[in-house]
Amino acid sequence: MDYRDLSFSVPEEIAGMRLDKGISEFYEEISRSRIAVVIKSGDVRVNGEQVKASYRLKYGDSIGLLLPESEVPDILPEDIPLDILYEDEDMLIVNKPKGMVVHPAAGHYTGTLVNALMYHCRDLSGINGVLRPGIVHRIDKDTTGSVIVCKNDNAHRFIAAQLKEHSIDRRYRAIVHGSFSETKGTVDIPIARDRHDRKRMAPDPSGKRAVTHYEVLESFRGYTYIECRLETGRTHQIRVHMNHIGHPILGDAVYGPRKAPFHTEGQTLHAYFIGLERPDGKGAVQVTAPIPGYFDTILKKLQTM
Repeated sequence: MDYRDLSFSVPEEIAGMRLDKGISEFYEEISRSRIAVVIKSGDVRVNGEQVKASYRLKYGDSIGLLLPESEVPDILPEDIPLDILYEDEDMLIVNKPKGMVVHPAAGHYTGTLVNALMYHCRDLSGINGVLRPGIVHRIDKDTTGSVIVCKNDNAHRFIAAQLKEHSIDRRYRAIVHGSFSETKGTVDIPIARDRHDRKRMAPDPSGKRAVTHYEVLESFRGYTYIECRLETGRTHQIRVHMNHIGHPILGDAVYGPRKAPFHTEGQTLHAYFIGLERPDGKGAVQVTAPIPGYFDTILKKLQTM
């Protein structure tokens, strides 16, 4: 039987988890029960050693994972236009449109950002495996804006270290329900996978620390335009935090009202600004992703209400 190598290095987001749970979190398209079978068969190694499913992952652990070829289809380059905000020999920053999945997963093996990147770039970092070449972080399908992509493993490790140290300046723009009594604030509440629905995240004292700083940019009748700065980068962090404090993001049917008064096709959340140090040591990069058209249209409607 042919096997596909899905080896990767453990990122901060899954450090501390059991081996079986961590792999299923990293590769969401592979079920935990399937991972358990592969671990038992000896096709998973941690730092070259065979370990039990209960092994606790450490940041930077090298995970060797072999999966039967039939489990993952070939991921092919596709000539999909990219809005590139910045590019050098080590990295690029792409303005991801709404509706585009960042990397292939079950049900989304074509049309992803990775498919487009494979066509654009001759080389991409391989640290995160064949399904996520170049991807050092990600944003949700219906979130727009800046995504950092690494062209080689050295750049990947350098930027991953900045992410771990929380030294990358990441700011988002969002339209949320309700009005604020203060102009700025901080949400410091741990987040973990929802115990009843693994597709959702939830505030959880046993989860990983998550910190979001927010500032009011403009107030409307019943809605507010805000900027959020990520101190940490947990899955769905801004969406969960804003909902938790009573200000769900407009259009977010997962964490907010199922019906919204505007045609948003998902949450009005945009990765607006990224600032980080270049891997080649030649200073910092600061990139702003323009507010998308649909988002700007809603803002103009709110200004006239």
